[in-house]
Amino acid sequence: MNKLFNRKEAKKKRKYLRNNMTKAEIFLWSKLKRKQLSGYKFRRQYSINNYVVDFFCPEIKLAIELDGAVHGYESNIRKDKKRQNEIEALGIKVLRFSNCDIFENMDEVLNNIANNCKQKD
Repeated sequence: MNKLFNRKEAKKKRKYLRNNMTKAEIFLWSKLKRKQLSGYKFRRQYSINNYVVDFFCPEIKLAIELDGAVHGYESNIRKDKKRQNEIEALGIKVLRFSNCDIFENMDEVLNNIANNCKQKD
């Protein structure tokens, strides 16, 4: 059976992404780390199958993706949808937020994540 999570081949990519997080990722991570949100442990830049998601809570199989401006292009929308479908086929819920949501509606974003955590219990 193939390993689905944090594959060795993706280690360099995960490390690079952790060391080069966007401002939106840094801001959200400051609210998720150390079990600050509903007591759940989130990991950042976590690989699932052939993809690396921005944040992941293994306990409840919840992935969070942040979308910057480049995700608005048609080709990227198709890629993101395919990626999301493949991840969700593994029984993982994917939440997507825009970078604008993070900066302008952080309370709403955190409430949305917390509500999804409770639903998974």
